[in-house]
Amino acid sequence: MGQAVVSALSDDPAFRHVGNLGRPGSAGDGVIDLVAALDVADVIIDFTTGEAATARSEACAARGGPALVIGATGFTAEELGRIRDAARSIAIVRSGNFSLGVNMLVGLVAQAAQVFPRETWDIEIFEAHHRRKVDAPSGTALMLGEAAAQGRGVCLASVERRGRDGTGGERPMGEIGFSVMRAGGIVGEHSVTFAAAEEVVTLSHVALDRSMFAHGALVAARWLIGRAPGEYDMQDVLGLKFDRS
Repeated sequence: MGQAVVSALSDDPAFRHVGNLGRPGSAGDGVIDLVAALDVADVIIDFTTGEAATARSEACAARGGPALVIGATGFTAEELGRIRDAARSIAIVRSGNFSLGVNMLVGLVAQAAQVFPRETWDIEIFEAHHRRKVDAPSGTALMLGEAAAQGRGVCLASVERRGRDGTGGERPMGEIGFSVMRAGGIVGEHSVTFAAAEEVVTLSHVALDRSMFAHGALVAARWLIGRAPGEYDMQDVLGLKFDRS
């Protein structure tokens, strides 16, 4: 993703690429350390890990900037709390997926979940990625689960089921299930199935190239300039925020 962002930056005259942040002690063309980045950058785009992105958010917040776009996934609850704290001082866009198509899917899932009664419609979320992805379910799958739960006015943690095995009994009403595939070089596939006794509706998205995530991250970076401190997501950036009213 770092390479994809750098490539997208080179094609967009609205941005000036000031350097790449590598692992501690790393070197190479265009690599600068974090202190130098904090001095010169308006926005940092981070697609590393939950741990690294959390630490970077705190470093930015301690200096009062720059703003931060976070595309990392696999955060712990403690790390998410630290990012929320950092967002009191700087503007942060954090999203499990920066694709315009995926974020449209998130909005549609929330609306469908609101309309289809939980008593008669089950929800299942499927995601597939390449074999090198380390976290599961993906950040995007969790976004979709949160959207479905929000549409139903419930907390995802209270209704989610991550995998099925053995003889666990009948499916509880209102449950939101997740299933995961890791194989080959799959860029990203996500689908949300709403299933009733008489019919099935499936909303899906297939990623064909990682460049779409990079271009979405640049949209978020441009939107962040001059934004008040706070933690935002791509639904905010694109004006797609779901309103249950």
